[in-house]
Amino acid sequence: MSETLTTDERVKEMSGLRRALIRPELGGIVGAVAVFTFFLLFAFDSGMFNAQGVLNWSTVSAQFMIIAVGACLLMIAGEFDLSVGSMIGFAGMMVAIFGVVLGWPMWAAILITFAICVAFGALNGYIVVKTGLPSFIVTLATLFILRGFTIFIPQTIESKTIIGGIREAAEGDWLAALFGAKIGGPIFQWLGDAGVIGVFDRGNRAGEPVVDGIPMLIIWALVLVIGGHIVLTRTRFGNWIFAAGGDAQAARYAGVPVDAVKIKMFMFTAFCATVFAVCQVMEFGSAGADRGLLKEFEAIIAVVIGGALLTGGYGSVIGAALGALIFGVVQQGLFFANVESSLFRVFLGVILLLAVILNTYIRRLITGER
Repeated sequence: MSETLTTDERVKEMSGLRRALIRPELGGIVGAVAVFTFFLLFAFDSGMFNAQGVLNWSTVSAQFMIIAVGACLLMIAGEFDLSVGSMIGFAGMMVAIFGVVLGWPMWAAILITFAICVAFGALNGYIVVKTGLPSFIVTLATLFILRGFTIFIPQTIESKTIIGGIREAAEGDWLAALFGAKIGGPIFQWLGDAGVIGVFDRGNRAGEPVVDGIPMLIIWALVLVIGGHIVLTRTRFGNWIFAAGGDAQAARYAGVPVDAVKIKMFMFTAFCATVFAVCQVMEFGSAGADRGLLKEFEAIIAVVIGGALLTGGYGSVIGAALGALIFGVVQQGLFFANVESSLFRVFLGVILLLAVILNTYIRRLITGER
């Protein structure tokens, strides 16, 4: 008696090259290698890779990473949030209103700001899943609503759209320190004394290292990237995110709470935007109504560069982080390489186009389309 053996598509052997080509991080890895190679060749002696230069582009990259993590998980779940930039401006202004204008303790101002912004995220998600409207339209409306509030509220209360005094109001506050402090100061002082990194040689900061610590912004970026990667790749909820974006109806039949997953991802995206905003106002010491402009598009571009498909169901937090790293390195690297800074936007357009082409090719490899 003979038995016919069939090979299940799920256990079909795949070459190592094909496995590498369908990894979502591939575009981000290739892009990061290309960008670093370029600036090592053309800007190595410019100061871009000394301690202060590394801190500059690391800080900018960390800003992109924070919002890219939220955008990445939401896009994998099959949705978009165009209100991220306005959320950043709104959240920063709320911290200033509560903490400076109303005189609340800064920890209370930060917590109530997080609560309000996450509630807006939940509202976005609820409207999307209950009405079936495209998230593009819903969050575009929220973009205008939040930006309007960000301008109207300070104008009504203070007759201005920029509010300062945040740094003074946050001095000694335990929660504000988690967003505005620096860590590792003694280590950098030791490195300066040992001659490993540069120190100031004149003025009232003579002898102090030019880099006196790692900003909490960078720590938040690393925590969110690592945490997001673990959730996405090591937990059942991560599988639900992929399922919700891949085939929502099939996921529902399999028992996945698709609506709840999508709402939570909108809330998480708002949370990431608020983290960015609080770190920003603590750094600048002020809040402005124009903060966060176009950040929603920059976050989406970083995620696409990192390998996420615009159709949902596929992507990587590590890839999104690499996309954000490319952003930060290029934005600062053009200055160090004495290249016209306006070309940064040209670069974004080119790399976005290349990323979409690569991602389309990857999707065809996965699905077998021609």
